[in-house]
Amino acid sequence: MLVNDRRARVLDEVTRRGSVTVAELASILGVSGMTVRRDLDVLARQGVLDKVHGGATAPRSSTGLGTYDPSGLGPRHDLGSRHDPGLRRDPGLRRDPAAATRQAEQDAAEASVAELVATLVEPGMAVGLSSGSATLAVARALVGVPDLTVVTNSLRIADLLQRVSAADDSAAQSVVLTGGVRTPADALVGPVAVRSLGHLHCDVVMIGVHGIDQHAGFTTKNLLEAETNRAFISAGSSVTVVADHTRWGRVGLTTVVDLDAVDRVVVDDGLEDEHAEVLRPLVNELWVASPAAPAHT
Repeated sequence: MLVNDRRARVLDEVTRRGSVTVAELASILGVSGMTVRRDLDVLARQGVLDKVHGGATAPRSSTGLGTYDPSGLGPRHDLGSRHDPGLRRDPGLRRDPAAATRQAEQDAAEASVAELVATLVEPGMAVGLSSGSATLAVARALVGVPDLTVVTNSLRIADLLQRVSAADDSAAQSVVLTGGVRTPADALVGPVAVRSLGHLHCDVVMIGVHGIDQHAGFTTKNLLEAETNRAFISAGSSVTVVADHTRWGRVGLTTVVDLDAVDRVVVDDGLEDEHAEVLRPLVNELWVASPAAPAHT
């Protein structure tokens, strides 16, 4: 079942029954309780249901009513939203339907990648997450995994996880913020971030990149970000690059590392077969995530 179809089914059950538990939804949908909780988080942000302990109910007031938005770009996702800075969108998306569609497609692709990458993480691990939209999606997918320590240079990821922990003790996770110079994308980079990471050891590290190219490797547009991402890679026992398929063929200002310098690359199934065949022999592992049936090759 596709993610959007599953969330529509969740909303249908809540609307029809008035309230439903996580366990009931997991049984109906044939998915894990963690997946159900993430769906409830998305739907609650859109105002179409109220998330309560152990499940969800129909909105308690008319001001909470909303319309399910499969793109995930609900009314709370406007630029400058205080609800989730990681979900800020250019207000131009509301004026340009084509841009909004592209953004929704990217969000869906990154969500499918995140769902697959989350299978690498176990309770009690130390997880490194660099800044970026793909790693923010991974952070959302890790909400509810107990006893994690998340090391990040992303203010948006730190804010998301800290707010979740404050709202639900059962989902509490420790967040270690590197420090450093703040970029327009709310990333902390530079010598302070690098020194911080030099003393840390993560079980798994997830890195987002601007581009993936068979010759240039993994690239970024920011020199300080490249240095910081290399420090993340050095801190990880296992390193995964997470990216949607549009990153293939892009080349940023500087190379972070070569393609074979990480353990695996995870992309969505929008990557053309011919491009996958070029990439596969150049990396240690290539995982391709599908919203319907995540798998790796």
